[in-house]
Amino acid sequence: MKRVRDSRSPRVGPGTASILLALLAALEAPDAARAQVVTRGPYLQLATPTSIVVRWRTSVPTPSRVWCGTEPSLLWDAALEPASTTEHAVQLPGLEPGQRYWYAVGDSFNLLSGDATHTFVTPPSPGAVRPVRAWILGDSGEPGSTQLAVRDAFLAYTGSRGADLVLMLGDNAYSSGTDSQYQSGLFTPYAQWLRQWPLWPTRGNHDDVRNGDDNDYYDFFTLPSLAEAGGVPSGTEAYYSFDVANVHFVCLDSEGSSRSPGGPMLTWLRADLAATNQDWIVAYWHHPPYSKGSHDSDSEGDLREMRQNVVPILDSLGADLALAGHSHSYERSFLLRRHYGTSGTLADSMIVDSGDGRPDGDGPYEKDTPDQAPFLGAVYVVGGSSSKHSGGSLDHPVMVSSQDVAGSLVLDVLGDELQLRFLDSAGAVTDSFSIEKGGLVSVDRPRGPGPTASGLTMQARPLPARGSVELVYRLARPAPVRIAIHDGAGRRVATVVDREVPAGEQRARWNARDGAGRRVPAGVYFAVAESGAERRVARVIVTR
Repeated sequence: MKRVRDSRSPRVGPGTASILLALLAALEAPDAARAQVVTRGPYLQLATPTSIVVRWRTSVPTPSRVWCGTEPSLLWDAALEPASTTEHAVQLPGLEPGQRYWYAVGDSFNLLSGDATHTFVTPPSPGAVRPVRAWILGDSGEPGSTQLAVRDAFLAYTGSRGADLVLMLGDNAYSSGTDSQYQSGLFTPYAQWLRQWPLWPTRGNHDDVRNGDDNDYYDFFTLPSLAEAGGVPSGTEAYYSFDVANVHFVCLDSEGSSRSPGGPMLTWLRADLAATNQDWIVAYWHHPPYSKGSHDSDSEGDLREMRQNVVPILDSLGADLALAGHSHSYERSFLLRRHYGTSGTLADSMIVDSGDGRPDGDGPYEKDTPDQAPFLGAVYVVGGSSSKHSGGSLDHPVMVSSQDVAGSLVLDVLGDELQLRFLDSAGAVTDSFSIEKGGLVSVDRPRGPGPTASGLTMQARPLPARGSVELVYRLARPAPVRIAIHDGAGRRVATVVDREVPAGEQRARWNARDGAGRRVPAGVYFAVAESGAERRVARVIVTR
């Protein structure tokens, strides 16, 4: 797409711009242009740390213009595409990572849509340890009271926190994904939030593809095919990947692309996962590999092929979480690996952790390395009930929780902890789990001699911490221990323990204050425990 910067235009607030441009339009624009209105959007696509695509539709063909700025009352003329169209897609380049912007859209003369709700935050740089929240909707495209209740439950839950991105798991419009169905099932009910939170969809079996322009899934979205947002180029909008902070998201196409092990999609998937060095890998697509909801993964070919052909790749290349829709229910597995057969073939060796994964239950699922090591297990989630729920036997043996309930998923990642919650249409969290990685625990090996070493270990929790942090440490034999908190630059912030400690498990608490009693800023800190020649380090994440 051609992008033109117009340096002649002054910097103005949206209110002032509306008045000035309206006067120009009244004098110079023909009647048809003055009658134009925005009939879809604006909505956000293809967000990167330094750019974003703004899309909208107008009632008549016009040029495309976007104003943007870091203050809602001071926007600059950011981009102009002079060719007239009703389907507008304008990329805003030159943005700063992790920065909030406000924007407005229009044509050569008129500002057509722009107020305080037209705002977004660019993603942080890849690898940065920043909070990430994704709102995940599956089979969400049927308009009605259920869809609105699920939407409103999330909005009440997240409040001013909002979301950093939206994932859609397919069947984004019912029942055949026509333009009018997309309007009523997606662009109208989610309008205010799609202009604030970038949308990353996948295609479902109800998202039909048609001949002609501007009437199906691939026409409605701008998705990365050339690794514009991270990952390896896929060469197609059907499947793609992107990075947000320290999370690598992988979108697969289980509906229209070959699921063959040697086909283009799975060949790309292997290359993409092998290339990423992100801390977390989250994959999503439409047809679930494990389900006993309104669809049965034992008997249906699309589901079976995703399990037999895709799951082994996720296993071998270290994926952490896989999300799907299609079954109109909520189902969530324990930490699982190497299970590629039907439900009756599940063996104990395939269960990494049979607990519930809840910090207030059996405890989080733990992976003993921060790296994407193979066969450490992943959690598989079916979340296809964002506009309806349809039952089923709901008795797949890999599932910790199976619910015939409408709702959506809330994914939170911060540092080395991933949390996922199922939020029902009444606003209750009816299931949740966490995965913690080994980077939270000591990364230094003991340096002292084996026979006389104190056997020091340490762990910090919770992660993240909104108040005080508990440090749990253990000694094999009595020894002097010193535990100090350091900031990201290595400066000592506070000393928590400095004394002779008996053998066994011990606990200490840091109140997130420095040595003078002042509250420390939110961020990443390190608890450093030393006993003789032994040293252990645990990452501590403080939020406010």
